[in-house]
Amino acid sequence: MAITKVKSLKGEITVPGDKSISHRGVMFGAISEGTTELTGFLDGADCRSTIDCFKAMGIDISQEADHVIIHGKGLHGLSAPKEMLDVGNSGTTTRLISGILAGQSFISSLNGDASIQKRPMGRIITPLTQMGAHIRSIKDNGCAPLEIGGAPLKAIHYDSPVASAQVKSCVLLAGLYADGVTSVTEPVVSRNHTELMLSGFGADIKSEGLTASIVGGPKLVGQKIAVPGDISSAAYFIVAGLICPNSDLLIKNVNTNPTRAGIIKIAQDMGGNIELLNERIVSGEPVADIHVTTSDLHGCEVSGEIIPALIDEIPVIAVMAACASGTTVIKDAAELKVKESDRIATVTENLKAMGCDITPTEDGMIINGGKPLHGTTVNTHLDHRIAMSFAIAALIAEGETTFDNEECCSISYPTFFETLNQIINK
Repeated sequence: MAITKVKSLKGEITVPGDKSISHRGVMFGAISEGTTELTGFLDGADCRSTIDCFKAMGIDISQEADHVIIHGKGLHGLSAPKEMLDVGNSGTTTRLISGILAGQSFISSLNGDASIQKRPMGRIITPLTQMGAHIRSIKDNGCAPLEIGGAPLKAIHYDSPVASAQVKSCVLLAGLYADGVTSVTEPVVSRNHTELMLSGFGADIKSEGLTASIVGGPKLVGQKIAVPGDISSAAYFIVAGLICPNSDLLIKNVNTNPTRAGIIKIAQDMGGNIELLNERIVSGEPVADIHVTTSDLHGCEVSGEIIPALIDEIPVIAVMAACASGTTVIKDAAELKVKESDRIATVTENLKAMGCDITPTEDGMIINGGKPLHGTTVNTHLDHRIAMSFAIAALIAEGETTFDNEECCSISYPTFFETLNQIINK
């Protein structure tokens, strides 16, 4: 795969279904009574890992492309898996399913790929242990493989040291199996898909300020869910439309939930021509069509409470900053170090290789934008968001950009390069 500089980008596109909602739809459907139907499901490797885990616990799930039907068995309907559950590359699967497994009467174990075996699981081991769960890191290093379950749970109030939807969701899902009210308070509000969706399935769940609470033992009932497009996937094309010359893009049917859509605000703060059209609510989530055109961008500060709403988009925001005049400072984002790769290091490495003036910091990076970029061989570190972000950088770089591994995009966006080719005008 080689990408060269483009003359413009034009057209209308759609992006795959929201990854967070696709994962949760399968999980919540599996522990609900009756049938759950998902349309617009993200048929990527991570979400297939979630399906496979619940199939291994006796749930009947059928899938045809982006249409998934889950025949739920209720809160206590899962069966002990015969083998270790394989979560693949998916941190969402790992952390959310752990909350569900903690409330089961059986002991199970889970593991994933080399990346998952390095990602920190102490952040869920601590609260689940406080709830009385049996959960341990089998290698005693705070990472997968994990052994979980087989203990009655008690409700707790947990003050999470990190703003993480995965940690919050894990504790709330365990709270389904506890007597009383389980609550989680975060330092900053993280994405709220779990709260919105579980409420739709019939849980007694509420959010007040920084705290989300759930009442144990509800009867969850299967739902029909239309999954909107994933803003994390749309982000690449938002940035592409802003930085490439003579461009005009419409990205249709995108989830614009404000706990996820921080990139829209940052793009506007940098002077981006970006507007939301046809705003509506679909299956409880705000959705819009996003229109972007070529823009004269300037640097800004990306920090504080907005970070959880754009943490997965920081690699492509860094690319946008490299194309903007002036300095962009990204901080309060130390969480980048424990993603699929250390994204502070991998973004810095690859932007430097393209000629950008970028300095890594402990919790982010400083980017002096406006220098022309040139092609390179991108070292993806098998990280899908690094691969896609630098595919966008390649569109405005002189010469040719190649990748050591573009297949990793299939984790979240299997058709990424097909979509990109639809809109390129060379």
